[in-house]
Amino acid sequence: MSFAPEEVQAPARDAVLFRSSPARTFLMLFAALMVAYLVVSPVLAWLLRDAGDPWWVTTLQAVAVGAGAAGIYTVSARAALPTWVRVSEAGVELAAQDSDPVLVEWKDVAAVVIRRAGLRTILEVVPGDLDTVHQVQDTADGGPALTDTARGPAFTADLTQLWPSSRALRRELDHWMLVKKNQPVRRF
Repeated sequence: MSFAPEEVQAPARDAVLFRSSPARTFLMLFAALMVAYLVVSPVLAWLLRDAGDPWWVTTLQAVAVGAGAAGIYTVSARAALPTWVRVSEAGVELAAQDSDPVLVEWKDVAAVVIRRAGLRTILEVVPGDLDTVHQVQDTADGGPALTDTARGPAFTADLTQLWPSSRALRRELDHWMLVKKNQPVRRF
């Protein structure tokens, strides 16, 4: 069972929270699809020499297509599972895809990598030693997914639906990696 970030005490007073928001992702995707549909429809009608439908029919079609596609993406994506990352002076707290949160202190972080995998943005936090990773709550469900990387085992999180944004998270991680570890966040 995953814990909401409000249920977990922040490790430091300066903690900055990033969390997944399917509703915001739906709205952004819906708006983008609406605009694209409304721009492309008249161009296609002109190219095909179509008499065209009234403007309100095209708008209804855009709403239907935008809502359908955005809704399917929002609920079916792996990123739709609750994910949150909290960065502070103490370290990186991570609860990814409905997992229990773990805390990796800065002294135990070997590397932080943010990479693209198709349309997804992936965060990898590589601890120097898995025995130094702290479970935030006493549960037996386990922490975020682990993956094997060239740098060693890494906790992973899908940042696709993370808000405020994965760029803001990257800036925060960059700050603390330079302050605490004197090394940048790796980008691939």
